[in-house]
Amino acid sequence: MNRIGPISRTRRACLHLSVVASLAAMLFAPALAAPAKNPGEFWVATWGASPVAPLPANTTNPGFSNQTVRSVIHTSVGGTAVRIRLSNAFGTDSVVIGAAHVAMHDSGVVSVAGSDHTLAFSGSASVTIPPGALAVSDPVEFTVPALADLVVSVYLPGPTGQATWHPAAHATTYVSRAGDFTANPQMPVDRTVTSWFYLTDVEVAAPKHVPAIVTLGDSFTDGPNSTTDANRRWPNFLASRLVEQHMNLAVVDQGIGGNRILHDVAGPNALARFDRDVLAQTGVSYVTVLLGINDIGRSSAGQSPQPVSADDIIAGHRQMIARAHELGLKIIGCTLTPFEGASYFTAEGESKRAAVNAFIRSGGAYDGVIDFDAAVRDPNHPARFKTDFDSGDHLHPNDAGYEAMADAIDLSLFKGK
Repeated sequence: MNRIGPISRTRRACLHLSVVASLAAMLFAPALAAPAKNPGEFWVATWGASPVAPLPANTTNPGFSNQTVRSVIHTSVGGTAVRIRLSNAFGTDSVVIGAAHVAMHDSGVVSVAGSDHTLAFSGSASVTIPPGALAVSDPVEFTVPALADLVVSVYLPGPTGQATWHPAAHATTYVSRAGDFTANPQMPVDRTVTSWFYLTDVEVAAPKHVPAIVTLGDSFTDGPNSTTDANRRWPNFLASRLVEQHMNLAVVDQGIGGNRILHDVAGPNALARFDRDVLAQTGVSYVTVLLGINDIGRSSAGQSPQPVSADDIIAGHRQMIARAHELGLKIIGCTLTPFEGASYFTAEGESKRAAVNAFIRSGGAYDGVIDFDAAVRDPNHPARFKTDFDSGDHLHPNDAGYEAMADAIDLSLFKGK
């Protein structure tokens, strides 16, 4: 059932009060250096962002030198300890991390005083990450609530050159003036951008049997045209629903705007990044796949030199299903949403979308189905978004549309494998 309107606002208010209460009780737990994992707990990703190569001469990603980068991230599940992953996946040279800290977010660039925790890497305050590699921080005891905002501050002595990043964060990242401000609740800001740099995962130590749902997708999962800094992507709404229902599952967003299954255009194609973004995620038990519309649109509208048929796209889906099943993961197919009126819509593309959706719904290959198409389409014009859910580009949802997508998910899909 769609819960847009007063009920939805009440729900969000209740969740906000719950988080505030949790913060008041938990914020000032003492920071202890790199504890061993507690018995009866295991690591699970509570947040993620898929890394992408920088664009040549991109003015929002010139790199950093003697600067602090402060990212704000929104958790799904909570835990009693935290660690992060930093990636230099697309760097051409090693990058030096001079210092890194994690704290609770207050507002804007400000972290909550007294909540700061220093992060170490193999016992050292700094780490050098080779090209193509990542670094995992040592764990630090830190009681992290579910559905809370953290700030991760990283000092980059630099010069770094262009950074490995997630360009479409739909969240504000703060870049300092010269200096290391990782431990400061406040910091002087040189500029802001709506991208994440180097940070790809935040993990928490959680009780046993806390599985992660990895939402593999393109822009629909990444959240374009949602409200900046409001966490209104459909995976965020899903995480909120799970908390409401007292279902302790993490949700890890691995959407990349423009991504395709079969060919590179924005980030590595899904088949190329499946191991990195799905199979290697800490605690993963479930995978949702919402991919194919960019393969269809770009091919059918002549925007891509590689022709792609519906059968080609379905074969790509089958590859992901097989790889998930090899590791015992439950993989759930998501139907492709309407796109009539979008810049790359064609009648040929609509025919391909119908064929792919028929496979997802009834092909018998996926372990379950989420029918996003049915949730957001105009019942009087099924090839189009319902007006109330259309962000205006006839391709992506607005906040209400993303919430309707999350509300369409049968949560019983995530009960057992």
